Amino acid sequence: MTERETLKKWLAESKNIVFFGGAGVSTESNIPDFRSTDGLYNQQYAYPPETILSHTFYMRKTEEFYRFYRNKMLFPDAEPNRAHKALAKLEAEGRLKAVVTQNIDGLHQKAGSKEVMELHGSVLRNYCQRCGKFHGIEAILHSDGVPKCECGGTIKPDVVLYEEGLDQHTIQRSVYHISNADVLIIGGTSLTVYPAAGLIDYYNGNKLVLINKSVTAMDSRADLVISGPIGEILGDAVGV
Repeated sequence: MTERETLKKWLAESKNIVFFGGAGVSTESNIPDFRSTDGLYNQQYAYPPETILSHTFYMRKTEEFYRFYRNKMLFPDAEPNRAHKALAKLEAEGRLKAVVTQNIDGLHQKAGSKEVMELHGSVLRNYCQRCGKFHGIEAILHSDGVPKCECGGTIKPDVVLYEEGLDQHTIQRSVYHISNADVLIIGGTSLTVYPAAGLIDYYNGNKLVLINKSVTAMDSRADLVISGPIGEILGDAVGV
């Protein structure tokens, strides 16, 4: 039995699948990832992207932060690809219990997934730092300079910047789902961003599936490693 046939069999037999994904899940929706050769972190700016996307930079050079953020982090026209659709279908069938994602693009929900743990927040949610009012993505897209609320406060994206902590409730829910899964699929992530990558350690089962285009540090721990485009692999396995 090939790796892909094994994956299809495991998915068909399981009623408790959890998916843990990163930027590679959305590259087939034409959203660039961060660390591949043509990814965000290999492009040239006056400051490295890691610096611009930090809490310190946001506070000190807010207008510069937003110039980068609008240009490189927002993809309002992006559509879910076969990976997102496959996961939504598995959830609708009662097989997949949760998606734990490092992505901030909202494409899992757009595809129809309901139980989505967004470890790093979402570009679709923004809030006023003065009055707390929430704003949609349009508040950022259709503003110049630093986006402002009606009250005069600065509107901040509800995304986790470098130097900021992850939401504890989201982490707890992620740990719960991962520790109770019988099949854990990890896809489209280099597993180098902590603390998110450390959540994998809570998996107790014996069907750890790794789907990625490149080698990761976790390959040796996986029960099944499949190399290739995640949309094609999951799409074929689920039939979308």
